Amino acid sequence: MAERFDAVVVGAGPAGSMAALQLARAGRSVCLLERGPFPGSKNLYGGVVYARVLDGILPRWAEEAPLERFVTRRVTMVLTATQSLAVDFRSSAWGEAPYNGATALRPEFDAWLAAQAEAEGAVLVCSTTATGLLVDASGAVVGVRTDRPGGEIGAGVVVACDGVNALLAKEAGLAEAPDPSHYTLGVKQVLRLPEAEIERRFGLAPGEGADFEILGGTGEVPGGGFLYTNRDTLSVGVVLSLDGLSRSAVRPEEVLAGLTAHPAIAPLVDGGEVVEFGAHLIPEAGLEMMPRLAGDGILVAGDAAGMCLAAGIWLEGVNFAMASGSAAGEAAAEALVAGDTTRRGLAGYEARLSSGFVLADHRRLRHAPGLVLSERVQRRYPEMVCNLVEELFTVRNPAPKPGVVQMARRAARRSGVGLGDLLRDGWRAWRTFG
Repeated sequence: MAERFDAVVVGAGPAGSMAALQLARAGRSVCLLERGPFPGSKNLYGGVVYARVLDGILPRWAEEAPLERFVTRRVTMVLTATQSLAVDFRSSAWGEAPYNGATALRPEFDAWLAAQAEAEGAVLVCSTTATGLLVDASGAVVGVRTDRPGGEIGAGVVVACDGVNALLAKEAGLAEAPDPSHYTLGVKQVLRLPEAEIERRFGLAPGEGADFEILGGTGEVPGGGFLYTNRDTLSVGVVLSLDGLSRSAVRPEEVLAGLTAHPAIAPLVDGGEVVEFGAHLIPEAGLEMMPRLAGDGILVAGDAAGMCLAAGIWLEGVNFAMASGSAAGEAAAEALVAGDTTRRGLAGYEARLSSGFVLADHRRLRHAPGLVLSERVQRRYPEMVCNLVEELFTVRNPAPKPGVVQMARRAARRSGVGLGDLLRDGWRAWRTFG
């Protein structure tokens, strides 16, 4: 083989860079492969990083990372074609250390995180695709093949952080063939606006940011949307059911155009210059789609492991990627010291994830994706809630005001929601979030 390292990490996203950082910090030789020209060049996401996992690893992240704004305003919005209802929460505490979340642009954030791994001694190799695994006679993974001439790289451990398609995990027999119902399509555009105008429109002080999470607003395609404030841009997009999109005759960019034209959203994005447009598959099924996380000579982390939480209240991914990558790097380094990189020798990886928030949250919320992506939650309940609130605040003088219970029943009937539906979904929600 042309080269050999203690470990090869495939993919320089948040999971891969954290794995490489921990391996290098433990004194192991590690190669970090990235198929794009630089880390983050191929990556796309909504826009909020929850970086609590970095506190003990890169304690100066809040000062050093290329963050856009610290989120101090969280808006949860429900839309129908003509209505909107929002719960608008603000906290000045979120704008101070230790901070809750921050908007960021992936090309900048991922490049910074990969540079931290390089600073610890990892070797970053860009514009290089891992095309397959190297295995020995026993079937154990012993490295990767790349698209470079003579580009085989031997390794004691391969950490597969190669994204949502999880090609290496599938080749290793750890992941099954994809089920389209387990994925959504995220479609995003970045709109440029002056910094002061963003602060005026969203009621923000300098450095403060807003996070809008939207249920509905996607027409005939089940899904939702998002809107995040960056320093001088807005990230606005939709997340669409793949099944629903394939059944419709609508293109995803048309759904996004419909969202940005909605009366509740249009004033917020008016006049923005489109400077970026992209799309990305999102693993939405949580624990149901998670592959086996370890095999002989290989670990799987980040999106390749399906570690993205779409739980309605919580919409997170980068924090799970960083935490799983960090745990993979620590476990791989531990196995290399022990001289046992079999699946059993790498068991420390899953143990770390189980003792922390990554698997605990996915196990606790394992039923959330099915509930959140269900037809009633996606379509009927937004209509029901908006109809109820509209009727509640509509003055009908000289007719007497109806009772709230009567209005609720009427709104449910108009939306096609029965009492049995409410009881079943209420019980599912209690079991999931209670």
